[in-house]
Amino acid sequence: MERNMSVFNPQKLSVKLIPPATTVQPIEGRKYTLTHSDITAELFLDIGYEYNYEAIDRKMRDEVLAEWKKDEQGRLNLVGKAYVDGGEFGETVSGIRFNVFKKEMDTALKGIVYGDLPFYANYPVLLDAPIFIYYESTYPEFQQVFYYGTPRHYLNQIYQRS
Repeated sequence: MERNMSVFNPQKLSVKLIPPATTVQPIEGRKYTLTHSDITAELFLDIGYEYNYEAIDRKMRDEVLAEWKKDEQGRLNLVGKAYVDGGEFGETVSGIRFNVFKKEMDTALKGIVYGDLPFYANYPVLLDAPIFIYYESTYPEFQQVFYYGTPRHYLNQIYQRS
């Protein structure tokens, strides 16, 4: 993830709904694949029943994946993951990746939430669902999970800016 992603611009977001996914289904298991271009600062969001692994840059691994999952109480949460490392990077590089992901996660989540506005129009209760992001790493200090608020939090930020 590059540093030029820092400000969310809805005009730079491209959204692709992958059939058979629609604005009403699936709910549980709805998956988001967010990638970006370092050159144009564009964000690309794929929404479907599966992650769009073809969109992922295998060298950079700077995507954010998320899906709607039920917790132990049966409530839906938006649960995401950021791939910091799988042992292929040293601790210094993994630390840099971890910090860049943390810095850019706000923008990534705005893209994921804003890109699926018609879905929230159909399921407004999910605007208040919690968002958790898992940072995947072989280094314990970078293998963490963070609470990132709710979809409503990100939409409020977007609309306050414009």
